[in-house]
Amino acid sequence: MRSRGLIVAIALVSVASVTGAAAQQKKEAAEATADKKISSKNLPPAVKATVEAESKGAVVKGLSSEKEHGKTVYELETLVNGRTRDLMIDAAGKVYVVEEQLDVDKAPPAVKGALEARGKIVRLESVLENGKTRYEGQVQTKAGKKLTVEVDADGKPSKK
Repeated sequence: MRSRGLIVAIALVSVASVTGAAAQQKKEAAEATADKKISSKNLPPAVKATVEAESKGAVVKGLSSEKEHGKTVYELETLVNGRTRDLMIDAAGKVYVVEEQLDVDKAPPAVKGALEARGKIVRLESVLENGKTRYEGQVQTKAGKKLTVEVDADGKPSKK
């Protein structure tokens, strides 16, 4: 009887340590992809030049680095004419994503129609990535739930 209790206790300790190790790995992975605030003086020269060029006439709201697919990338968050404009910049200083807040009335009719079919448009951004523009809208349904909906310029669901 005692040996069975000891075996159960050992098994529980083993499960707890494996679970703890998995939780630690998950935490470390999340931290590796988390945005880390960074000062412009700590940027690589090519990235710093891009940040300086892209932030002219804008208010810089934030600058951070993160890991994406094992590579360090940089996010520049700005405010231009009262609207948000965020850029993703690779380590070589190339801007590869631009997200800009957009007035709903400036959206292509197909985009506006597709989003309004889901509810009231609360916020709208155009996202230019790899030469293609998609639209990301935050919509409030009649039930009061907020949804994020991504569509292409034709109002069709976006396939990043």
